[in-house]
Amino acid sequence: MSAKLRAQGARVLSAVLDEGKSLNEALPAAQASLANPKDKALLQALCFGALRQYRLLEAAIDQLMDKPLKGKTRILQRLLVLGLYQLYFSRIPAHAAVGETVAAAPLLGQGKLKGLVNGVLRNAERQGEALLEKAAKNKAVATLHPDWLIARLKAAYPSNWQDVVEANNQQAPLWLRVNSRQGDKTQYLDALSQAGIEAVSEESLTCGFYLAEAQDVTALPGFAGGAVSVQDGAAQFAAQLLAPVDGERILDACAAPGGKTAHILELADAEVTALDVSEQRLVRVQENLARLKLSAKVVAADASQRDWWDGKAFDRILLDAPCSATGVIRRHPDIRWLRRDQDIAELAALQARILDNCWQMLKPGGTLLYATCSVLPQENREQVKAFLARTADAELLPIRDDESAQQPGWQLLPGQNKMDGFFYARVLKKP
Repeated sequence: MSAKLRAQGARVLSAVLDEGKSLNEALPAAQASLANPKDKALLQALCFGALRQYRLLEAAIDQLMDKPLKGKTRILQRLLVLGLYQLYFSRIPAHAAVGETVAAAPLLGQGKLKGLVNGVLRNAERQGEALLEKAAKNKAVATLHPDWLIARLKAAYPSNWQDVVEANNQQAPLWLRVNSRQGDKTQYLDALSQAGIEAVSEESLTCGFYLAEAQDVTALPGFAGGAVSVQDGAAQFAAQLLAPVDGERILDACAAPGGKTAHILELADAEVTALDVSEQRLVRVQENLARLKLSAKVVAADASQRDWWDGKAFDRILLDAPCSATGVIRRHPDIRWLRRDQDIAELAALQARILDNCWQMLKPGGTLLYATCSVLPQENREQVKAFLARTADAELLPIRDDESAQQPGWQLLPGQNKMDGFFYARVLKKP
C-alpha cells in the first residue's frame, strides 16, 4: 500500500506539472484509490509539500542525473521529487522513504528503471543537506517560485517582495468563521477552549479566528450543524465590506465554492443570487448552504453575460473576479506551476468584461465590491483605476483613508495578520 501511495503521488504531480490540472482536481481521484484515511492524509501532505518545494527538489535531482528523464519515463522524475521531499522534509524514516518510492516504479510501468530510482535516492541520502544547499545557491531556485512571478513581484513590491515570497512558502493556518445566526465568536471560542482547542481571535473580523494547530474540522464543536465554516480571514472581509442589509437583492458573482455567499446570508436576511459558470463547483455552494441551513438562488451562468438575468437590478454586487490566485499560493502551491505570465493579461481582460457587465445590473445608488485573491496590480489597482476612468457613474467608496481614484482599493499581502493575499475595492453607482 505504501508503494501504491507513492505511485499515486507521482501521478498527482504529473497531472499538475504535465497536464495542467489543479491539485483540487487531481488529488481526490488519487485519494479515492486509498482505503485508509491516514494514507489519504499522507498523500495530500506529500503532494502539497512536494509542489511547495518543487523548484529546489528539481534542481537537486538535476545534480544527481546525467540527463533529464523524458517521454514515458518523465513520470519517474515526479516520483523522484516525491522521494526527495520525503528524505528532506518529512519525518518518514529514510529506509522507508527510499524503499517504498523505489517499489512504486513498477506500479508506474517503469520497473526496469528501479535501479535508477534507487541510485538517485541513495545518492541524495548520502549527500544529505549539502545537496539542497548547493541547489539553493541559485537565488532563483531558492525562491521556490517561477521566474516570471518573481519578476512581477519585484516590480510591484520592490521593497518587500521577499516578504511575499516567504509568506507564500509557508503553510497557512486554519481560519474559521462563526455562523452569527447560531452564536457569536466569544461563545464559540469558549466552546473550543473547553474542548482543549487553542484558537486566536482576529479583532478586525466580527466572526473570524484561526486555530493554533490545524484540526479535523468535522470534529469541531457544532460543525455538522453549521455553527462554523472554514474561510480564510482575508476572504471574510468580503461580506463585512459589502455590508448587506435585510431585504436587499444581492448578487454574488463568481460565487463558488460559496463561503462568501453563506457569509452574506449569515449577516442579513437578503435575497441572494449565487452565480458561477461551473455547474460542478456550484454543487459545493449548495452543500455549504445546506449544512448552514441557508438559502440562495443558485445559477450556473457566465458573469460576463446577462442572458440569465431577469432584468431586476441588484442593490449590491460582490464580484469575486476570476484571477491569478497569486495571493493564495501558500494554500494552493500548484498555482505557481499552473499559471503562466501570459495568463495575467488574459485574466485582466476577462475581469474588465465582467466588471462592465455586472455594473449594468446594479441599481443607481447601489454598491459593487470588487475582489480578487491576487497580489498583482494589473488585476487589482490598475483594473479598478481603469474602470473608474471609463465609467462616468462610478464613484470610489474608500475602504482605507489613503485611497483615491488614482490609487484605489485595499491590498492585503500574504502573511499579513496570518491571512491570505486579497484585494478589495468598493464602488458606488451614482444615483
